[in-house]
Parts: sequence; C-alpha cells; structure tokens
Amino acid sequence: MIYILEDDDNIRELVVYTLNQSGFEATGFALPSEMFKALAKQRCQLLLLDIMLPEKDGITVLKEIRAGKETENIPVVMLTAKGSEYDKVIGLDSGADDYITKPFGMMELVSRVKAVLRRTKPKNNTETIQIDDLTIIPKSHIVKVKDQEVALTMKEYELLLLLSRHPGQVFSRDDLLEKIWGYAFDKENRTVDVHIRTLRVKLKECGSYIETVRGVGYKLEVKDE
Repeated sequence: MIYILEDDDNIRELVVYTLNQSGFEATGFALPSEMFKALAKQRCQLLLLDIMLPEKDGITVLKEIRAGKETENIPVVMLTAKGSEYDKVIGLDSGADDYITKPFGMMELVSRVKAVLRRTKPKNNTETIQIDDLTIIPKSHIVKVKDQEVALTMKEYELLLLLSRHPGQVFSRDDLLEKIWGYAFDKENRTVDVHIRTLRVKLKECGSYIETVRGVGYKLEVKDE
C-alpha cells in the first residue's frame, strides 16, 4: 500500500489513479490527521508527501514519521513545488528517501517509486561489518563507534554502508547520487557533500575513515599506523 498526502485534489487523484494503473495499491489523503489515522491501522510501503499542507507542513510530518517506532523505516518521497537546492537538502536531511519537484511526469513518478522500493527492500542477512573502531550491523541498521551506538539518517546510513562494503574503492559524486538516491540531481552535487560532512561529524574519530579524493569523490579507508 502506498499513501499519498497531498492537499491538491487534482494532483492527488491523478497520482492515485496512475499508481493503481501501474500495479500498486494506493490511497490518498488531503490532511495529515487523516493520513496518521490510516497509518495507525495499516502501515504503508511508501509515503508520497507534499511539503505545503494544511494542519502542519510536510517536513514536520516527515519528522514525526521518523520519530515513531512503527513508522521510522517507511520510505518517504517528498512532492513539492519548492525547487531550490536548499529545500531539497532540508528534506533529505530530515529523512526523506527521494525528492520530486512539481510539475513532474507520471512515468517519472512511477519509476522513482519503484527505485525507492527496490533500495529500501529489507535484506535478510547476519552480516556484520567491522572496520577498525567502526561496527555496522546491516540487518538492524546499527552503527557503532567504539561500541557506542551512533544515530544516522537513512541517507547517511546508506552512504556509509556502501562505502564500507567497498573499502578503498573511490566513488564519484555522480556514482553516489545514482546508487543512493537512484538518479542524478543535475549538477546539485553538494547534496552528497552535505551528507558526507554530517556523517563524518557523527562518526567522530571514525569520520576520518571517509577520505576525499580531490576532483573525483570519496572512499572509505583506514590508514595503517
């Protein structure tokens, strides 16, 4: 089930119709209170969330989703008329999995929904990644620095997991945008830099493991003392 929280009746009905015709089950809501009431009864696979809403804005709704134990891992795609890089970064840093600026095509929307669902599909494994003082447990999304658990946003976690699974491999900004967000942001490579910067801060002394390769991108590597 995909939920759409959008107060524009025409957009909401078109998105619901398109998703239903594309093989998904979709339901739309005009008010956050209506969506949360439905969410309490049935957890959705993905939420399409507008920013400009009555009752409360989409960023506030997103933060409430991420703060709830039953809802924190629901993939969220922001739908908004705001197109500035700043607005996109705020949405992504608040825990959004993707960001689509209005007006958008229905084929693009369906493609992006499928990409997010593929990326966020649960993986059953008992893998534990240990890199010096850094521990990552993918199954439970746990990250520890010297046995101290670190809280990361979904995108920070996905970036760290990708880099840690390929130590020493250099990823360009375009590579990271494609692999983590599912597409390129048309020259807005600062999105990657912002996430890498906050990730380094949160990892404290282990933040130095993420190295900048000038003119190319980033890699994760621990230098021998």
